Amino acid sequence: MMSAAVKKRKERTLIVIGPEEVANRLERQKCISLMREAMIRLSTGQSRQPLRNVIDLGNGDLFGIMPGVLDGAGFGAKLVSVFPSAAAHGRSHQGAILLFDRSTGAPTCLVDAGAVTAIRTACASAAATDILARADAKRLAILGTGEQAWQHALAIPHVRELEHIAIWGRSREKAQYLCERIRRELAISIEVATSPRAAVETADIICTTTSARDPILFSADVRDGAHVNVVGSSYAGPAEIDEMLVKRARFFPDHREGVIAQGAEFLRAKAAGLVSEIDVLAEIGAVFAGASEGRVSKADVTIYKSLGSIVQDLACAAFLHHTYTKGVDPKSIISEA
Repeated sequence: MMSAAVKKRKERTLIVIGPEEVANRLERQKCISLMREAMIRLSTGQSRQPLRNVIDLGNGDLFGIMPGVLDGAGFGAKLVSVFPSAAAHGRSHQGAILLFDRSTGAPTCLVDAGAVTAIRTACASAAATDILARADAKRLAILGTGEQAWQHALAIPHVRELEHIAIWGRSREKAQYLCERIRRELAISIEVATSPRAAVETADIICTTTSARDPILFSADVRDGAHVNVVGSSYAGPAEIDEMLVKRARFFPDHREGVIAQGAEFLRAKAAGLVSEIDVLAEIGAVFAGASEGRVSKADVTIYKSLGSIVQDLACAAFLHHTYTKGVDPKSIISEA
């Protein structure tokens, strides 16, 4: 039998969960459910998070600090570097999530933030797609060829039965490589598009996952009824979609306060006099909870604007910590972690 002293030391152990463990344990279907529940809690006052603090290091490199509290999961922070130039050699997002126990204040686990961010960002988009895209959506377009393009290609099929994927990237070679990689994983028709316009012209679901400084996706190229996940820009400055698309769409943020202050696409449209804060609709968590309407008609263009939220990271960290220490997958890890 374990002595009280040994048990106490064990309980205080700070567990380090590396990228391989994250990839092995954070299964996408479960992560989609985690993201849905975390965002509901964000929108119903069961979490707290200030605006992220982002330091511009120059040359496109960033350092971000994201603290927060998520009821049932604990509290903590993510420290993350964003180095686009590092994507060719690994992940552009690197860092750590430190989770603390709410009852004792003790740190419980340190989790690889790059691996979590890669999976949870795409799974949050998938959850948003599930609630906002048309039920008959079958054609996906992905703009970008990096980690998030790959992750979105794997996540979206969990919520819609796709029949075709179009990939566009500035490098046709990288786009072709991504297509071949996806083709090995999914039994879905897939092609490299010659331009963003060609990629999206018949798309029901569009994911922008680029590091573009200026818009690559324009309202005129998006057909009625499409759903768009705007993912690539996570701070005020670079924008992937044009101002007219923001004006045209039903625009749903992950975190309303954050998107109003730091969502580049909204800020550009606001500066152009095309929208105001009233045009930023309810948070996606309120739509998940049934407290606000999402898609109203088949012809609506809907947008989910993803900045990324610390509650998503805390939910994943709590899940990983729980499965690592107890080896089980409870129905609601956020409630039981």
